[in-house]
Amino acid sequence: MNRSFLIESGHAALLAVPNIDTDIIIPAAWLKTISRDGLGKGAFESVRAQPGNIFDDPAYAGSPILIAGDNFGCGSSREHAAWAINDLGIRAVIAPSFSDIFSGNAFKNG
Repeated sequence: MNRSFLIESGHAALLAVPNIDTDIIIPAAWLKTISRDGLGKGAFESVRAQPGNIFDDPAYAGSPILIAGDNFGCGSSREHAAWAINDLGIRAVIAPSFSDIFSGNAFKNG
């Protein structure tokens, strides 16, 4: 399945926090699967546990764009992070910089 795209539009959710690592994107407890489906439920689990978080704000429900801080996707090289973001419905992440391994995984997975 081709998951690539040229244009994305919609509301953007702002998570302007630097150094969001892959364990924040998808915690290790969710890595027991090789399926890409269902990982969105665990995406940003620690962030979503905080009251008033951007992911559960009705104003940004279904936002396909995430605006993030510097060094997004740092940490371990888990490909599950790209899968989880996609399963959450985020189609584009805009950040000043990305971890090299995360960036490669994200492009490889559309």
